[in-house]
Amino acid sequence: MAVCKKIYIPLLLTLLAAAPSCTMLGRLKHDDKVVAKAGRQRLYLSELNKYIPDGVSQEDSINLAYRYINSWATEILYTKTAEEQLSKSQKDVTKELEEYRRSLLKYRFEQRYINERLDTLITKAQIDKYFADHKESYTLQRPILKVRFVHLMKDSPNKGEILSRLGCKEGEDLVALDSLAYLSALRYFDKSSEWMDAGVLAREFNLDYATMLSQMRAGMIEQSSDDRGDIKAMYVFELQSEGVAPIEYCIPSIRENILSERKRDLLEKLEQDLLTNALDHKDFVIY
Repeated sequence: MAVCKKIYIPLLLTLLAAAPSCTMLGRLKHDDKVVAKAGRQRLYLSELNKYIPDGVSQEDSINLAYRYINSWATEILYTKTAEEQLSKSQKDVTKELEEYRRSLLKYRFEQRYINERLDTLITKAQIDKYFADHKESYTLQRPILKVRFVHLMKDSPNKGEILSRLGCKEGEDLVALDSLAYLSALRYFDKSSEWMDAGVLAREFNLDYATMLSQMRAGMIEQSSDDRGDIKAMYVFELQSEGVAPIEYCIPSIRENILSERKRDLLEKLEQDLLTNALDHKDFVIY
């Protein structure tokens, strides 16, 4: 590998250095100059050119070329060494290739079969029934919250007004808050009507969720930084720490589970139909 690089990289450097950018590769695209050799394989400039984007600097094009050449050579040298050192039986991959081919064909056929037949319509009644039948699966592992969050610079002229209105429920205060926050805040989101995982929210403060919740005072969690000169604040409208999660929080998971069950049922039907059809047509015989 090192010998290969020592012999052929100078040629590549000469070719690339002759132009201000990788456009030089484009002009030499059809010259088929050898830029590297590994074992009996040769890498040509025209092939290397496909992996160098247009418009990059000369330095970047050389770095990308190094990376591709080393990757190309490593793959070839691994294969060459394996061919030399493995026994004949170890090099025989016929069985594995056939198993992989069957697995790949099966997977592709299953995906087509499912895509053509899967009913993706899920009604509210079906969601309610699934939730009622599987409530034990939706016990909270972490608290969930409904919140409104804002991230501001400390010197924001609207800081006081935004923070004072962060817990407002409706009306003109909410309209004013939204307008000011979208104008002044570094980050703002209103999830006062949606449940969110406490672990996800804690990442906004770079804390674990238990520490974040321990800092809540009168529904407000605030964090200021003298180093960065900013402030993060979150008003908590609702908090549920344990028990079965509300159904609205579980709906995405319920939908996914219902679709997974439908896919499984389709595949079981496919398997049974294949066996039945083959038996009927004597294409499958058990002796």
